[in-house]
Amino acid sequence: MGRAFEARKAGKMKRWGKMAKLFTRIGKDIVIAVKAGGPNPDSNARLRVIMQNAKGANMPKDRIEAAIKRATDKDTSNYEEIVYEGYGPHKVAILVETSTDNINRTVGNVRSYITRSGGSLGTSGLLNFIFERKAVFRVAAEGQDVEELEFELIDFGAEEVFLDENEITITTEFEDFGKMQKALEEKGLNIISSEFERFVTTFKEVTPEQEAEVQKLIDKLEEDDDVNAVYHNMAPRDEA
Repeated sequence: MGRAFEARKAGKMKRWGKMAKLFTRIGKDIVIAVKAGGPNPDSNARLRVIMQNAKGANMPKDRIEAAIKRATDKDTSNYEEIVYEGYGPHKVAILVETSTDNINRTVGNVRSYITRSGGSLGTSGLLNFIFERKAVFRVAAEGQDVEELEFELIDFGAEEVFLDENEITITTEFEDFGKMQKALEEKGLNIISSEFERFVTTFKEVTPEQEAEVQKLIDKLEEDDDVNAVYHNMAPRDEA
């Protein structure tokens, strides 16, 4: 099951490769969560989730606390989460998730990157039939029976539950995120991370040369500080 999961995830390219960029993204998420629901993780479920993710990413505790404190400052800019959708070179679908304090800057940059590559930016919802949004949880596998856990979590929306090295990955529908989060917390499981991810439902076949062109666009998008994640639907290559 894990292999099938990874195949579906092949269309996703995260820009969390470098630790500094990861911490910057988490810092933005903390600002958004605190401004929306306050600085207390006990009463702010979204902040609680982000703090779990920060811990799983080995973000220093003092940096997490500093980000929360900074978010309570009324002079700190708020960030808006905006998704941009369109097509890159060779009609490959491109979906870009951003967090920004300047929408004009961000949309201008994203549009420029895509159009210069020969693609076009579309309207919101354009790619709903290609990218399916799911909630993905990862919990520590130690002491857990995967089959038994799957049975226990079905009533809370679990679609897939499988072992991946030392972690158990659980996927649910987007709408079941809160229900599953609560269930895992009540069961006392060690949640390593919980987030939303997008999975490709329709792949686009490309040649190696075309893939290189699309990858150039993806790299350019991922270099932008406002961009959190870039998804595409290029078909994964058979490495056999």
